[in-house]
Amino acid sequence: MTVAFFSGKGRRIGVALGAVSAGLLVLSACDKPTPLATVTVGDNSVNTEASCYNDGKALKESEYKSCLNKKAEKTVKVAMDDKVRFGVDPEVADHGWTLFINGQQAEQEPYKKTYRSIPGSAFFSSQTGETTNETQISIVETKGKELLGIWHFELKKTG
Repeated sequence: MTVAFFSGKGRRIGVALGAVSAGLLVLSACDKPTPLATVTVGDNSVNTEASCYNDGKALKESEYKSCLNKKAEKTVKVAMDDKVRFGVDPEVADHGWTLFINGQQAEQEPYKKTYRSIPGSAFFSSQTGETTNETQISIVETKGKELLGIWHFELKKTG
């Protein structure tokens, strides 16, 4: 003769508690997502999480130098006469952000709004005046002289 240790109701409660515990365990193992950066050209919009981010704290110099050389995973096609729109989360805008083109800082002062628009033609000429077909754009969150986060996008010129 077998004896039931738990009634049907007790088993259901036990299973429910086990499922809740497992769900909380899974959630606690997840990292908090980084803020998003977005590039929009026409009706094509691409966003990504940061390639390098330290939860809002300054990146070490060795980290951000190697991170600026990482290849972008997201690509956007751009015609010379398109407007390229950049957007960042409000917390990134609060600190300030700047654009780097092919790993080189393109502007001196950080931008403090969540959105800006730049002509596509600005991204496809090199310092020597030659035109290029691909350009890596990095959105870099700054706080004073510190770099807090880096997001990469590749812009490909279309005919």
